[in-house]
Amino acid sequence: MKKSTAKDLGLLIIRVGIGLSFAFNHGYSKITGGPEIWEKLGANMAYAGLDFAHVFWGFMAAFAEFGGGLLLAFGLLTRPAALLIVITMLVAILMHQAHGESFVYPLEMLSVAAGLALAGAGKYSLDAHIRLRR
Repeated sequence: MKKSTAKDLGLLIIRVGIGLSFAFNHGYSKITGGPEIWEKLGANMAYAGLDFAHVFWGFMAAFAEFGGGLLLAFGLLTRPAALLIVITMLVAILMHQAHGESFVYPLEMLSVAAGLALAGAGKYSLDAHIRLRR
């Protein structure tokens, strides 16, 4: 297997695995939870110094996890989707740290999302397909 093919297959596996995990293990219940859940979720922005518009911030976090996860899985708008997840994981780290809890998991997810934001989607993605059609 050529080196570039192996790299692109690796990016595909990472994108699909992490993307589907974010979308369905984390984001789905939040995005479908509605304003009550978004309010609670958005209140965590206080740890980042933003203690207003909780419903908006909660919706954005839910969208980052669900919508961003799906976008990662398909390799569509990969870099912006990964950046949304990076921001969401930064807030999760701050929240866990403030509660004296382990923030290893959100740090790991931040690292993967940051890597995808830098590396891009790879050859086996909708981003690459769209780029080839132009």
